[in-house]
Amino acid sequence: MQLFDVLIVGGGPAGSSCARTLGAAGLKAAVIDAREFPRDKPCAGWITPRVLELLELTPDEYGRHGRVIQPITAFRTGLAGTPLVETRYGRVVSYGIRRLEFDDFLLRRSGAGLVLGERVERVWRDGERWVVNERFAAPMLVGAGGHFCPVARVLSKHTFRHETAVLAQEIELPANQAGIRQRHAADLFFCPELNGYGWVFPKGDYLNVGFGSIGHSTFHARLDAFRAVVRRHPELRPLANAKWHGHAYLLSGLSSREIIGDGALLVGDAAGLANPLSGEGILPAVESGLMAAETILGAEGVYERARLENYRRRIRRRYGVGWRSAAGGSRAVCC
Repeated sequence: MQLFDVLIVGGGPAGSSCARTLGAAGLKAAVIDAREFPRDKPCAGWITPRVLELLELTPDEYGRHGRVIQPITAFRTGLAGTPLVETRYGRVVSYGIRRLEFDDFLLRRSGAGLVLGERVERVWRDGERWVVNERFAAPMLVGAGGHFCPVARVLSKHTFRHETAVLAQEIELPANQAGIRQRHAADLFFCPELNGYGWVFPKGDYLNVGFGSIGHSTFHARLDAFRAVVRRHPELRPLANAKWHGHAYLLSGLSSREIIGDGALLVGDAAGLANPLSGEGILPAVESGLMAAETILGAEGVYERARLENYRRRIRRRYGVGWRSAAGGSRAVCC
């Protein structure tokens, strides 16, 4: 049995941000992830300047060694199937990144012990410590494994099928492979009901095209409608019939997951923190990862639930209502 101060399940931006802060304070953290890194990650892949600020990164530093970081200074927006209106900001408001590069960079930089290519099959509480896969143990456990995180399943004690999640599908290809010229603005195609949108996001020599909306029952009909828009677009037509990849996440305010327990916290998509207007998940992932690390350090080795309640308060202040209090109950808000 390998012993650590903190076990983090999930190697994305939430887990790596948490691990880096803990390691800098002298705690021994391990990140466990089912995938080897670098790995593909279905995601539109855009970040705001605030993300780089929190990560203590400059665009030049991150862009070394050929990593993609595409400045975005304009968005074209409109209803799907109608002409788009371009808004120019005169400054960088976003960056296009490739998740297989971004996540790998952050994970390696974290300095944590890495257990990659190992799926978490069993998580249980043994006295005052958590045990994972009968191989790793620690008094503190952080669930950073995305929407289907096994730690979230343990803390919330319910299946995820009853949640009102955003479903999304996307494809990312070299732009020249599809015969598409390089772009310098991102496109957003909103559903008429404003309950979902499609996107075209440039990332240097790559292009990401995708669609996401709330709810399961009408998702495929909306996706087909967006693909029809893509099919009619002279540049994007080659992407419409390619193989798209899917993922799911919860919007902030729509989650009823329990985000804390004795010696346990959820962060990022595992906690259901995506922005309810834009669907942005990377900034909440980094923010919550840092909040979790600060809460763990503030607990000074005593990780009972009451010592971790400050994390819930900070999450509620930052993202609004929607997380159960210790007494239970939740309130959902619409996006």
